[in-house]
Amino acid sequence: MENTKLTKLEKYWILYDVGNSAFVLLVSTIIPIYFNYLAGNAGLSEVDYLAYWGYAASIATVIVALIGPVLGSIADTKNFKKPLFTACMMVGVIGCAALSVPSSWIIFLAVFVIAKVGYNASLIFYDSMLVDITTPERMDVVSSSGYAWGYIGSCVPFVISLVFVLMYESFGMTLHTAMMIAFFLNAAWWLLVTVPLLKKYEQTNYTEMPQHPVRDAFRRLGATLKDIGGQKNIFLYLLSFFFFIDGVYTIIEMATAYGSSLGLDSQGLLLALLVTQIVAFPFALIFGRLSKKYPTDLLIKVCIIAYTCIALFAIQLDKQWEFWMLAVFVGMFQGAIQALSRSYFAKIIPAEKSGEYFGIYDICGKGASFLGTTLVGIVAQLTGAANAGVGIISVLFVIGFVLFCKAAKMNR
Repeated sequence: MENTKLTKLEKYWILYDVGNSAFVLLVSTIIPIYFNYLAGNAGLSEVDYLAYWGYAASIATVIVALIGPVLGSIADTKNFKKPLFTACMMVGVIGCAALSVPSSWIIFLAVFVIAKVGYNASLIFYDSMLVDITTPERMDVVSSSGYAWGYIGSCVPFVISLVFVLMYESFGMTLHTAMMIAFFLNAAWWLLVTVPLLKKYEQTNYTEMPQHPVRDAFRRLGATLKDIGGQKNIFLYLLSFFFFIDGVYTIIEMATAYGSSLGLDSQGLLLALLVTQIVAFPFALIFGRLSKKYPTDLLIKVCIIAYTCIALFAIQLDKQWEFWMLAVFVGMFQGAIQALSRSYFAKIIPAEKSGEYFGIYDICGKGASFLGTTLVGIVAQLTGAANAGVGIISVLFVIGFVLFCKAAKMNR
C-alpha cells in the first residue's frame, strides 16, 4: 500500500505555501481596499482606482516574466537554488512590511510592485523544489497539500489582521496604524514559517558548477527554449497554461478591487474571501486524493470548465450575495487547478532542469497574468463600466481548455 503520510521535508516545503499565502490573501483582500482608501483621499475615481491597481499588478508580473527564466536557469546550478530562493523571499517579506510606510497612493503602489516581484520570483525556485523534496508518484498529493494548507494557514494572520483593520476605532487607533500592524504581522508570519525549509532543504537535482555560471545560464536557457520548441507536448501545455492560469490569477488579484469598484460593502468582501480560503482547504485535498483515482489531465479540464462558468457569472455580478456565491465557487477549484497544474508540469519535464523549466513556466503563469489584469483595466476605462472588463476572462479559459486538450492527448 502506498504511504500517504507526508515526510518531514515535504511538510517543511508545504510550510512555505502557508507563509507566502498570507501575503497572497492580503493582496486579494485588505491591500486593494487600503489602496482604494489612499486613492480616494487623493481624488481618484473608482474606475481609475481599479485600472491603476490592475496596471501595478501587471508591471510586477512583467518584471518577473523577464527575469524569471534567467534566474531559474542559474538556480539549476549546484547549490544556487536555496540562496536565490532566500534572497527573493526576503525581498517579498521586507516589501510586505514596508507597505506600512507610504501615505501616497503612487508610492504605495511602487512598494507593492517590489513586494510582489519578490513573492513571484521566490515561487520559481519554490515550485522547482518539488522535484527535490518528493517522488513523481507523490507530486499531485504533495502539491495539493501545499495549496490546501496554504489557504487555511494564511487565515491565522489574516483573521488577526482583520480584527485590527475592521475594529481599529474600538482600539483607539487610526486606520494607518491598524494597517501597519497587519503588514508587519503577515511579513513576520511569512518569514518564520519559511525557516524550517531553509534549514533542511538540499538541492538534489542540479547541473555542476560551470566556469561562468551566469553566461552558462543564458546558454542553457537558450538550449532549453530550443528543446521546448521541439517538444510539442510541453510547448502546447505551456501555451494552454498561459491562457487558463492567466484567467485564474486575474480573478484572484482583481476580485476585491472589482467588488469595491461596484460599490459592494468592504467588510462583506473581506469576509467572503475568507470563506474562499476556508472552502479551498478541503477541496484542494479532495482533488489531491482524486488524482490517485482519475487522470490529472481530466481533473484540470474539470477545473477549467468550472472557472469559465465563474467568469461568465461575474459579468452580471452587482449584489453582495452574488459575490459570496462567487467566493464559494472560486474556493472549490482555485487550489486544485493551481496544484495540479504545477505537479502535472513537474512530471513531464527533466528533473535536473527544473529551475529552467519552472522559470519559463512562471512566464506562462504568474508572469502571464499581466494580460488579464491589463485587459480588465483598459476595458474598464474605455467603457466606464467595471463589469465590461470581466467578459474577456472567460475567453481566456476557453482558449486554454482547447489547447490543454491537445497537450494532454500528446502526454498520455
